[in-house]
Amino acid sequence: MMLLREALGDSLRRTRVAQSRTLREVSTTARVSLGYLSEVERGRKEASSELLNAICEALDVPLSDVLSDVSVALTPAPAEDRAATAAPGVRVDDGTRVVIPAPTARALAAA
Repeated sequence: MMLLREALGDSLRRTRVAQSRTLREVSTTARVSLGYLSEVERGRKEASSELLNAICEALDVPLSDVLSDVSVALTPAPAEDRAATAAPGVRVDDGTRVVIPAPTARALAAA
């Protein structure tokens, strides 16, 4: 499961790289240390809302666009996708939990 700080960092890094900009350029414009920006992009540091806003302004991208991108990254896959990758005999119920059927008499006898 991806953490919020990791998804934010991924989105910020993808945006910066798509603009062919360096960490140094963005950190200078955002007035944040290069090392801290690097830690944020790698998902190792939690960025405050003020810092996120400064980074987004330096990247000339609305914070709402970054948060929308993060929302997509953190949205669970549809139940059909999870069901396709579930272990045999396990079904996914309404996207919120995995339902493991009770063992059958045959399974109990084999144990």
